[in-house]
This record gives sequence, structure tokens and C-alpha cells, in this order.
Amino acid sequence: MWQFNFPGTVESFFLPVLSIPFYSYLYYNPAMKNEETFKIKLGISSCLLGQQVRYDGGHKLDLYLRDVLGQTVEYVTVCPEVGMGLGTPRETIRLKGDPLKPKLVNSGTGIDHTDKMSAWMTMKLDLLAEQNLSGFIFKSQSPSCGKKDIKVYDNDGRFGLTGTGVFARAVMVRFPGLPVEEESRLQDSSSIEDFMKRVISYHRRHYT
Repeated sequence: MWQFNFPGTVESFFLPVLSIPFYSYLYYNPAMKNEETFKIKLGISSCLLGQQVRYDGGHKLDLYLRDVLGQTVEYVTVCPEVGMGLGTPRETIRLKGDPLKPKLVNSGTGIDHTDKMSAWMTMKLDLLAEQNLSGFIFKSQSPSCGKKDIKVYDNDGRFGLTGTGVFARAVMVRFPGLPVEEESRLQDSSSIEDFMKRVISYHRRHYT
């Protein structure tokens, strides 16, 4: 564990750090001439890097992902809700109906964004395919980005089942085998190292 003191704060953050030999895999590609350096690309929910894109105009900055892992990878940020045209702040949204094919609706007014989100995702996934991503880190508990255990409501507004965020599901369908994880599952060195081993393995199979 390393200790980081961030400017403007009084707290000290103890963050798990992978071994230097492990990190070296991210910087050195033996197939490259003259030992050129490179950084593996990861998709990530924009709010996790401090972008103020959440429904309340805030963010969910993860200091480890931004300030430690971010030194060794190149992030491609995505916020599906802002991407499809919703502003900040905005009404919260939720999943409704069939957990395997839910609608995306406003929590209060019930406005249905399913078709708009679907059209945006089709365009965005094509753009992401050009980025040569080797993994994706999603925001947990998000109706658009959550990987699992996202509440799905029935027509009467009652919560009964759980599902996957609509964008997270679309990414996993479009890019089968792509290592994906939620930030809530990357809170210790062993889980981060496991994720990054899968990321590096995917990168080597597809891009080297």
C-alpha cells in the first residue's frame, strides 16, 4: 500500500498499488521496435474520473482509478445519459419491465428514453470499436452503466427483480470477452491485479 496526500485535502488516502514488474507490462511491448512505450486503453464511466455528469450535477470520483491506475492506462470516458442528450442536473432514471430487455424511463414522470438511448448506443459502440479498448470500468448501481444487480421496476413502480444497465449490457454484447468490471469491485490490490491481468491478456490476443 502507498500513501498519497492530495493537494487541498487534509486526508491521506491509502491506495493499493500493483507491483512495478506488473506495471511494466503496460509500458513495454516486445513486438514494438526501439522499445516504444504504449498505454492500454480502457473505457470508463465519466463520473469515476470526476466529470460532473451525474443526475445531481455531481460526480463519483475514484481517486485510485484517476491518480494511480490512470498513470498506466489511457482512459476513454463515456456517460451514456449525457451522451444521448440528457442534461445535468436531471431527473433520475430507472429500469422498467423485463430485466432482460428493460425500458429506460424517468423515475418520476415516466418519460421513456429507451429508443433514444438505443439509437445513441448504436452510434457510440461503433465509435468505441475504433478505439481498440482492452477493458471497461463501469459505475456500479447505475441504470445505464451498472454491470449487475440493478433494480428493475414493474409497471406499478414496485421493485422486484434485478438486471444489467442498458449500456453495460450493450458493451458486453458488442464486445464479447472484453474484461469489464465495476469500480466497486476494484477496491483492493488483488482484485485490481486480477482485472488488469485479464485486460493485458485480452490486449495481447487482439492487438499485438
